[in-house]
Parts: sequence; C-alpha cells; structure tokens
Amino acid sequence: MFKVKITAIRQTVYHDLMSAYENPIEHTCDVIAGQVWISENGQRPDGLCPSAWESMRAFVESLARGEGNFYDGWMKNPMSAMISCNDGFRPFSFYLEALTE
Repeated sequence: MFKVKITAIRQTVYHDLMSAYENPIEHTCDVIAGQVWISENGQRPDGLCPSAWESMRAFVESLARGEGNFYDGWMKNPMSAMISCNDGFRPFSFYLEALTE
C-alpha cells in the first residue's frame, strides 16, 4: 500500500449562507491552510478532522491501493484528487496524493 499525503489547500467561507441559515457558533474548524497529514494503510491520520476524513476517505483508500485516475483523467496527476470537506458554510479543499516512491 502507498502512503497518501493530505494537504489542506484553501478554505472558502460563505458569509451569506452563514447569516441566512446557520446558528451562531464559536468554534468551527481547526484546519490551517498548508497543514499536512500522512495516511498510512488508508487510515485517518491523527489530528485530521473526522468530518473532513469522511469526505475524503474513499479517495484516500483508493489511492493507498494504487487505484488512481478518478473520473478518467480528472487530475493532472492521476494518483491524486482534490476533495472538499462537507461543511457547506466554510468548506476546506484538500489535495490528496499517493506517495509512490
């Protein structure tokens, strides 16, 4: 199995949706752009948000098994994927890449 590098790339915040639909909350996300985790054996790395993990888990597991090329050529690097967490108000985008060497 390959290790999979997970890099937090960017967070988008939809203030209009938050003000229209979300109850005010004080704490939302601990992820910081540039943060990196390494998944071994397709498992969730320590410190990675469990909710974000659920959004990317199937892709990480596939990459760990060497099964890239999602959607027939979607990514320039076929052993990678760009996945966002499932927070509809402030989603974070993560770049997943199999470490093949």
